[in-house]
Amino acid sequence: MAAKKLIIDCDPGVDDAVALFLAFASPDALDVLAVTTVAGNVGADLTARNARLIREIAGREDVPVHAGCRGPMVRAPVEAGHFHGESGLGTLAIVDPAAPLADGHAVDVIVRTVMAAKPGAIDLAITGPCTNVAMAMILEPRIVDRLGDVVIMGGARSEGGNITASAEYNICADPHAAHVVLSSARRVVMLGLDVTHQIRATPERIARIAAIDTAPARAVANLLTFSSGVERDLAWGGGAPLHDPATIAWLLAPDLFKARPCFVRVEMSSELTLGHTAVEFRGAAASSTQWVTDADADAVFDLLTTRLAAS
Repeated sequence: MAAKKLIIDCDPGVDDAVALFLAFASPDALDVLAVTTVAGNVGADLTARNARLIREIAGREDVPVHAGCRGPMVRAPVEAGHFHGESGLGTLAIVDPAAPLADGHAVDVIVRTVMAAKPGAIDLAITGPCTNVAMAMILEPRIVDRLGDVVIMGGARSEGGNITASAEYNICADPHAAHVVLSSARRVVMLGLDVTHQIRATPERIARIAAIDTAPARAVANLLTFSSGVERDLAWGGGAPLHDPATIAWLLAPDLFKARPCFVRVEMSSELTLGHTAVEFRGAAASSTQWVTDADADAVFDLLTTRLAAS
């Protein structure tokens, strides 16, 4: 089977970095056409640098990185450096990547790449605020009918929020952009906190990755160790949830997950619940939006470990 053509839109960010490592380690299954970056977990300059650094560690300089929007569409920026560290990559050693950004703004690149391909040929993974993708849909509405699956890490239903009491960070960081994407895209898969909180980096799982002893695996072990410490200290949880990598795992092995058709609306006006995702299953049997409810956590970590070991 031919590799899926994919654009990854992200805001690295510790868990975005792990998602990139998993995608870069899977060239047989995922043909990553571009990585596009957006302001989010940290500022736009840092997310663009971090994506290039991850690409360099993974030895995948063949994949272009394009910088995108520097802030949300409407609301004031809200960053998450307290969860990702000052650099955005925890305690990972930071160097200036050798390869530069590719020419072209991320929004233009998304439009140009999708319009040049056959309808349905390109999937899109969004692991940060939806700003770039929403702006691309506004700039060129025809891409909506030409995209394949849009796989989003975002939202929460039963789990509540992780940036406010009711909102997950990626949606809360740009709720207006999330509204544009969710009300426009034809086929959406949403992996929110309900499922990502099931996939946690236990010490045993991290040790298996660290034992691979390659540069990407060592980096992933470092990132997950840092994130687990933050989760323990700030969120009172167990190991770090595998938020953003869940999107790549879904693309590689959707049979490891369970999902239900749904309708999703995003709160855009309430000061108290800004970014809340209202997920409705009733009457949604024919909806093309899927809300992922469950994951086989052991199998997802097996997938991550196996891919890193083979890269």
